[in-house]
Amino acid sequence: MSDIIQLLPDHVANQIAAGEVVQRPASVVKELLENAIDAGATSIKLLLKGAGKTLIQVIDDGKGMSTTDARLSFERHATSKIKKAEDLFNIHTKGFRGEALASIAAIAHIELKTKQENEELGTQIKIEGSKICSQEVVSTSKGTSISVKNLFFNIPARRNFLKSDSIETRHVIDEFQRVALTHPDISFLLHHNNNEVYNLRKSNLRQRIVAIFGNKMNERLVPINEQTDIITVAGFVVKPEFAKKKRGEQFFFVNNRFIKSSYLNHAVVNAFEGLLEHSAHPSYFLYLDVPPNTIDINIHPTKTEIKFDNEKALYAILRATVKHSLGQYNVAPVLDFERDANLDTPYNYSKNEVPSVPPITVDPNFNPFKTEGNFESTPKKDSNSSSHSSNSSNYSQNNYQGNYKKDPGSWEALYTESNFESGVNSESNSGFNIDSDISSGSNFTSFESTQQEQLFESAQETETGKTFQIQKKYLLSSIKSGVVLIHQSLAHQRVLYEEFLENITVKEASSQQLLFPVTISFSSSDIEMIYSIKSDLESAGFMFDEFTKESVIIGGIPTSITESQITLILEQLLDDIKLEVPDASFSHFDVMAKSFAKSLAIKTGTVLSLKEQENLVNNLFSCKEPSISPFGKPIFKTLSLQEIDSIFNK
Repeated sequence: MSDIIQLLPDHVANQIAAGEVVQRPASVVKELLENAIDAGATSIKLLLKGAGKTLIQVIDDGKGMSTTDARLSFERHATSKIKKAEDLFNIHTKGFRGEALASIAAIAHIELKTKQENEELGTQIKIEGSKICSQEVVSTSKGTSISVKNLFFNIPARRNFLKSDSIETRHVIDEFQRVALTHPDISFLLHHNNNEVYNLRKSNLRQRIVAIFGNKMNERLVPINEQTDIITVAGFVVKPEFAKKKRGEQFFFVNNRFIKSSYLNHAVVNAFEGLLEHSAHPSYFLYLDVPPNTIDINIHPTKTEIKFDNEKALYAILRATVKHSLGQYNVAPVLDFERDANLDTPYNYSKNEVPSVPPITVDPNFNPFKTEGNFESTPKKDSNSSSHSSNSSNYSQNNYQGNYKKDPGSWEALYTESNFESGVNSESNSGFNIDSDISSGSNFTSFESTQQEQLFESAQETETGKTFQIQKKYLLSSIKSGVVLIHQSLAHQRVLYEEFLENITVKEASSQQLLFPVTISFSSSDIEMIYSIKSDLESAGFMFDEFTKESVIIGGIPTSITESQITLILEQLLDDIKLEVPDASFSHFDVMAKSFAKSLAIKTGTVLSLKEQENLVNNLFSCKEPSISPFGKPIFKTLSLQEIDSIFNK
């Protein structure tokens, strides 16, 4: 039998390696930016065209490369960062495996220009699919300029898997932000399709965060700073009242390298215990500095996951540090046994409230000489008795013997319901007209009893309805063949989704003009994304007055939403656009309709009246697809009478 194992050609091996390192344009951006930082650059420019599919160019003023180094940099496993295996556990640089440039060169057209400071001329190399097309001497500035064009030109299947330009741009911006947040001492410039997205100057960490995420972030940051023998923690957390429903600005940096760690994230969330609303996620920018020999950063191809030697200790320190800072800056309540409570400012004084003068009420009908219990009544003729005396004592003796033993003129009489009413309504008292004061008391008690009867009647009506709410989450409705169990939130999502989709695509969306335009702050990348779908949002009923680098001014909104829901809807829409895969012009409308439905649908825990339950059930089964939510989840489950019987006949 002949041998069947053979060595792969270099260009095939490079393409396989590229599949691990280069997943999308953002992967190329990450590798090139990190190389520029390792080269000692103080200024880095990133130029994009077509979300990086057409062009990715990184220009830095670093130390550059010699002619030999420029040529060797595109060979696999050629690196200046490590020389022996032990160096893998003492890494101080961004890159170290020597795979990035070789992998990128295997799937793109590359043009490299580089020059060292003490050289007069530099080197230019052009590569297409791992093949060197030319290498020549050129005149260029100090540093390195590398252009990556036509990504995945020789792997069309991989190129087809890329998402829309807006989504790929978002991934590029995410990588750019992660690198820029790690090095505030380096200036960064980002241009996309000749439009400036970021122009970040050298600054400190707080200024860099504000420059990326907008001026609104400045007042939300709580400083973090703790130094121990095994770890140094620095950075900021965002105040709990600004927590987001989705995982937003959550950044962990270990030794100036961005990582993802659900374990450390759990430590931060634990520190916010009791301060966050249900399902809210805190934002943070945390920088951990640990000895390089206590971590392994070579466990993932993109180096975004790290293995720690002492995870439990790091968890405890991180949780305690965040909790301490929240208490130190009066974000969270703390117990301070040395504090003198007498020095605390009363709440009224802190709010500059002036104590109000208590009102004095006077009863103008009060008569101090009136005998207590003096009831005046008008006697009437009765067939069985003579006229009764109008004297209050006779009235009390004749009509309340054995029935009511308290003085009817006392205030307790107003609160005695059964005995008093029985005495008034008995046959022996039928000839008396009660004084207006006591009549009002009897009317009051009868009104209370009437209200109670009405409450019981409404409760009985509810019990006889066709729908029931279970645990404020599900609706149970009876049908001829059995019962149907409906998820109320998913059902409302389906109703709103079809309503919004019809308004956007079929009908002309109606818009309401705002009396005072609303200004909403977003990051620069989110502003660009909103601007890219501006026409679609206008089709849905939004009206935009102005776009700035950090905010959007909205002058009109769809009639189906309120002013307080604008920010929630737009944030939800941005999150959904980042995750969706638009492949047709219609899909943007579909994403918008889904986002609107998710944002405005009733949530689990909402109490619905009987009428609201019935309306929701009727509207659901009037939809075109009542069985599936806009996100593909089942909405209801039908249980036939036979299935119910089988439960009890086992």
